[in-house]
Amino acid sequence: MGRKRWIAELTLVVVALAGVILSIGYTTRKNTPTEPARSFNFNPTVARLERGRYIVEGPAHCFQCHSEVDWQNPGAQPKTGKKAAGTVFIEDGMDWLVAPNITPDRETGAGTWTDDQFARAIREGIGHDGRRLFPVMPYMNFREMSDEDLASVVVYLRSLNPVRNQLPKSIIPEPAKAHVPPPQPLTASVPGPDMTDPVARGKYLVTLGNCMSCHTPMNQQGPMKQLALAGGMVFKGPWGDVTSANITPDASGISYYNEAMFVNTLRTGQVGARKLNSIMPWGYFRNMTDEDLKSIYAYLRTVTPVQHRVDNTEVPTFCEVCRSHHGYGDKNHSE
Repeated sequence: MGRKRWIAELTLVVVALAGVILSIGYTTRKNTPTEPARSFNFNPTVARLERGRYIVEGPAHCFQCHSEVDWQNPGAQPKTGKKAAGTVFIEDGMDWLVAPNITPDRETGAGTWTDDQFARAIREGIGHDGRRLFPVMPYMNFREMSDEDLASVVVYLRSLNPVRNQLPKSIIPEPAKAHVPPPQPLTASVPGPDMTDPVARGKYLVTLGNCMSCHTPMNQQGPMKQLALAGGMVFKGPWGDVTSANITPDASGISYYNEAMFVNTLRTGQVGARKLNSIMPWGYFRNMTDEDLKSIYAYLRTVTPVQHRVDNTEVPTFCEVCRSHHGYGDKNHSE
């Protein structure tokens, strides 16, 4: 890929990700405060340890980015000895981007980070050293993580085996820096949803799972809101070439799923005889309870149905609706 084309595509990605952030209330004002608005000190408890394990190794699938991954292994789990030890995104064509070592190793990992530093990185996009984080780190979604779940995540990460793995820092290319919005510190508590309401619970889990970010196509203005959750994002990497599916309740989406089929798909990584691609983090979602998976299904049944045919078993063709190439792209027509 030529340098100019690479820069253009990188800028598109950053602008699109910035659009995701702006769409949920972030601001790009230069005078956005960067000092901590709150102070955290998370008391480790057994309940928090188990809840943190559940979130990290379930809906949030943190180790899919913060580990060297065996993409050929069903479920795309971390390589032996590399769990949470960070990685450089070389295979993704972004070798300037580094997911840091978040194990408790004091020299190469997060062993010296304070609870405040962890909290700000997860929900505000500010690194432990004050740097803005590139928005591949989904702080724009984790901003909705409740205070108690945040505490649980940090408690669990501190319980991991330390792994020595020296990594460089991310160096965001100059053309992209101007498009990375400064994070906005949280000034109020985040209580979380009513967990007795399946739809509210499902929406919360979909947010932690970053489903919207992957299942909504983007253009230079950001996420194509009229195609929310309708698929069309193209992913190319060691997992192969794949396009995210339409998961709205339209006939071209997953209207034919019932609750049992939905749960089974995320448990097994298969839709009938067809296997899901490893970039779809079903290898983490399968760790979730039936109640949570059913809540996600309940929420997805409430979203706006969008007609958008995507089929990874077909030869990619141009789609005039999402403006990318994917299977059955030529079956979609803009009004």
